Amino acid sequence: MKTSYLTTMIVAFMLLYTNGIQAQTTKPKLDQVELMKLQIGTFKCDSNKDTTVFWEGKSYGTGLDCYYKNVVKGKIVREGRELWGYDKSIDKFICASLDKGKDIELQAVWFTSKNVYEYIRYSDISNPEKASWKIVGEFTSPDVVVETTTLNNKITLIETYTRVK
Repeated sequence: MKTSYLTTMIVAFMLLYTNGIQAQTTKPKLDQVELMKLQIGTFKCDSNKDTTVFWEGKSYGTGLDCYYKNVVKGKIVREGRELWGYDKSIDKFICASLDKGKDIELQAVWFTSKNVYEYIRYSDISNPEKASWKIVGEFTSPDVVVETTTLNNKITLIETYTRVK
């Protein structure tokens, strides 16, 4: 009787212990600074019929110094600068974006997997799931990234950027 009771207790303990181990598995932490290096380089996107977007990211410390411009029929219609800095306290990049002639905008950017990143307004950082505006970018190869922009959970734009060599 004592043996069967002891055996039952050991089996029950092992089942509980195994369940506890499985419940504690976590995703490995992504190296945001290393992954953001995928953004280094010059990218081109034929956005609309007559519009080409150019985006260039250069390494700067643990972040990026970026320049972008939209060209329509050979004329620059929009251009700006971005400075991306890594904030280890939130494990995300903070992007200060300044379009020529407009006010500054702040965004948060982070990788959610080795080839997918999210981009939202910084004001939504405390609750990113509720962000009204979001860009999700996916590197489909080292030289191609597809960005999907949503506004109020509706896709408003899909653009494919190709690395210029």
